[in-house]
Amino acid sequence: MIIESLQLREVSLPIVAPFTTSFGTQTQKRTYLLRVAGTVQTAAGAVEAVGWGECVALADPVYSSEYLGGARAVTEQYLVPALKEAQEAGAELTAETVSARLEHIVGHRMAKAALEMAVLDAQLTAHGLSFATYLGATRTEVPSGVSVGIQDSVEDLLRTVGGYLEEGYVRIKLKIQPGWDVEPVAAVRKEFGDGVPLQVDANAAYTLVDSRQLHRLDEFGLLLIEQPLAEDDLLQHAKLAQLMSTPLCLDESIESAKDAADAISLGAASVINIKPGRVGGYLEARRIHDLARAHGVAVWCGGMLETGLGRAANAALAALDGFTLPGDISASGRFYAEDVTEPIVLDHGTVAVPSGPGLGATPIPEVLDRHAGPAVELWGRG
Repeated sequence: MIIESLQLREVSLPIVAPFTTSFGTQTQKRTYLLRVAGTVQTAAGAVEAVGWGECVALADPVYSSEYLGGARAVTEQYLVPALKEAQEAGAELTAETVSARLEHIVGHRMAKAALEMAVLDAQLTAHGLSFATYLGATRTEVPSGVSVGIQDSVEDLLRTVGGYLEEGYVRIKLKIQPGWDVEPVAAVRKEFGDGVPLQVDANAAYTLVDSRQLHRLDEFGLLLIEQPLAEDDLLQHAKLAQLMSTPLCLDESIESAKDAADAISLGAASVINIKPGRVGGYLEARRIHDLARAHGVAVWCGGMLETGLGRAANAALAALDGFTLPGDISASGRFYAEDVTEPIVLDHGTVAVPSGPGLGATPIPEVLDRHAGPAVELWGRG
């Protein structure tokens, strides 16, 4: 691809209800979108194409060390100039080489993922290929789970979970933290029965000292407990895994295929939550999928409250064979009254995998204008 233009637009979408986890409460989704335009060489010749990328970093560095302002700064000051320099030097620029061109810049995987996503979208659009086809998806729809934030009371939790089950979600994930764990899980099991696929997510809120309390969750037949300990505690996760019968799933600990390999070899995880933005992009996400599948480790696709752009790409990824557990690919309406794309919808517990070229989803201009600031040109046509 020869990039001719790259624009950044900051977006702020109100969330329909506050979403609370162990690290804070979100009432709006702040992100930025990248729009890349240029020419892609295809068998039919040079084709003009546009691609979109979305940064999943949160506004503050509470989920990971990356945060939105930092991601934008490193994109403007380092990542885009690095791609410019490579292109001007005559290097081949494709989605598959973006990561290599940016490798000398340490970390910042979420920022890098947004760039790779935009280039990949443009590249696939030019070739008339969908994300799903390119990644190797084998399904046209994926089961949809929903993430339920920490509520003000158990009564509120039961009402919320009941509403999502009525909407058709096939799996419930409860956010937990010290002081909000056994009681709410027990209440949900009692109210809705053992037939509801149920899992919990601690977002690294516990330590190994809490192993006895966490062990109490074993009695509820959970699919998994996600990231109970700190992200750098692989050894302690391995120890906890020996103390519990509930499968341990890692999220924040897995930022690359190497991390996944380490966790698997240590016995620190029998399930992995793959979030493409967290691991540096959809190509690295596919590598983690392939590695986990080869070792008999289950994977599922997590979410970062993405807009319809990220949800469309996540649905394509989750359609690969190794994704054997329902992911957090909920309908747009779970979080947003108005999405920047045509809404992702829930149909009998599943979400359709987009089949159009590229992401199969693009921002609706007038909707984007309502929720986004002006376009900032990072790479001009001149």
